[in-house]
Amino acid sequence: MFIWGVLLVMAVLPVIWIGGEHFYFHSALPLMVLVGKWFVFWAAGIRLFSAGLVKLVRPQFTTEGIFGIESRDALPFVRELGAGNLAMGFVGIASLAKPSFVLPVAVAAALFYGIAGVRHAADKGRTLNQNIAMISDLFVFLVLVAYVGYVALA
Repeated sequence: MFIWGVLLVMAVLPVIWIGGEHFYFHSALPLMVLVGKWFVFWAAGIRLFSAGLVKLVRPQFTTEGIFGIESRDALPFVRELGAGNLAMGFVGIASLAKPSFVLPVAVAAALFYGIAGVRHAADKGRTLNQNIAMISDLFVFLVLVAYVGYVALA
């Protein structure tokens, strides 16, 4: 379930919405602007908001299911991370109504996903869930960096 949810919001749905807006609705926006819009909404907005909810309500999923930590000592830290995820996710979702939010959220999410992806990569005994998290984090990091670079050069 975790794998499919991550793949859906971190890659499949953004690509579908980009393609739909670009090819079906013939948006006048440049393709890279659509990339920023939909990756911020899905990968930074929906993904981080939903991850934040899970970390707040069921922090043991993160500690046990992703990091393999059986101790309850880490639960308060995971809840704190959940609050941050929820906050950034909310602003990512709000970016559909307020397009000026897209660039700042893209920068913040790129930093978050880049650091998280590198941290996962540094773990030698990664689980399947950690591998999925690492790959998806680094993929979204690269997409968002490309978008931020495009906006900076425009």
